[in-house]
Amino acid sequence: MATAQNNYVCTLTPEQSQALRAILEERGWMFDTAPYTFWRAKKGKTNVISYTSGKLVVQGNETSDFVLFILEPEILKTATFGYENQLAEIENPEMFQPHAGIDESGKGDFFGPLVIAACFTDERSARNLLQAGIADSKTIGSDAKIHQLAKIIRKECFNKYAIVAIGPEAYNRLYASFNNLNRLLAWGHAKSLEKLLEQVPDCPRAISDQFARSTSTVKQALQERGRKIEFIQKTKAEADIAVAAASILARDEFIRRLKLLGEQVETELPRGAGPKVLETGRKLAQSIPKEQFASFAKIHFKTLEDIFQPNDPT
Repeated sequence: MATAQNNYVCTLTPEQSQALRAILEERGWMFDTAPYTFWRAKKGKTNVISYTSGKLVVQGNETSDFVLFILEPEILKTATFGYENQLAEIENPEMFQPHAGIDESGKGDFFGPLVIAACFTDERSARNLLQAGIADSKTIGSDAKIHQLAKIIRKECFNKYAIVAIGPEAYNRLYASFNNLNRLLAWGHAKSLEKLLEQVPDCPRAISDQFARSTSTVKQALQERGRKIEFIQKTKAEADIAVAAASILARDEFIRRLKLLGEQVETELPRGAGPKVLETGRKLAQSIPKEQFASFAKIHFKTLEDIFQPNDPT
C-alpha cells in the first residue's frame, strides 16, 4: 500500500516532460525556469522540476497524490508507487545480501572538502533503510532531511560505516600529487572501503559508481583488505541501498564541514561552481589573497582563475 512521502524522483523522456507540462498548465500550475531544467512548476506546497538530464523531482506534502493521480496514470503508465520495496526484492535480490556501498560528496563543489563514505548493509538493515526512505542524496534537496536520514543510517548501521573526509588543504596537496581527479577519487574510495573492512572483515563485496572510464582506476588503488573481496563498479550505483546510504553519510559530513569552513571565513559558502560561487569568491578575494583560498577551496577548479581575473573594461 502506498504511504505518504514528500519526495519522489523518476526519469522522463523529453516527450513525457512536454506532455506533463501541458497537463499541469491546463490545471493551473505556475511555471518558471532554473538552470539545467526544461521547466519548474509549483502549485500549493508541491514543486515539480523537470531537468534536461531527464530526471524529474517531485517535492512537497502532496507528492504522493501527484504521483498516484497524475504522474503514474497519465505519463508513466505504471502503478508501482508505494510498492518500491517489494519490487526491489524481486528485481534486485542481491541488494538484500550483505555488501558495502561507496559514494562521495563534494566532487563538483569549489568550496569545501571531498568526503567519501562506505556503508555495509545486510538483509535486515537494507529493509529498514528502505522503509525509512533512504535514497540517493542527490534526490534530496533539504539539508535537514539529509541530516535526519544520516542519523537513521548511523543508528541502523552502527559501527558498520566509514567516512573519509579530505579537507581542502589535504585535497589540494593530493590533487597536486595525483594530478588527476579520478585517481584521487579512487584513492578516497579505496581508503573508505579499507576503513570499513577493518570493522566488517567478513564483508564479501562492495559496490560503487563507475566514475572513471576504466574500472581498473579504482581496482589498482584498492588496499590489502579491499583486494580480497569482490569489487563492483557500475553506472547509477546509487539505486543500491548501501550506496544510497553512503551517499547520504558523505553528503551530511560535507554539509557540516562546509558550514565550519564558512564560519572560519565569516561567509556562507555556496555549493557547486556556478555564478553564486563566483560572486562569493570575488567578495572573499577582496580581503583574502589567492594563495589562502587553498584552505577552503579546491584550487584546481577554473573557478579560482575566474575569481581573480580582472573585470573586463566596459
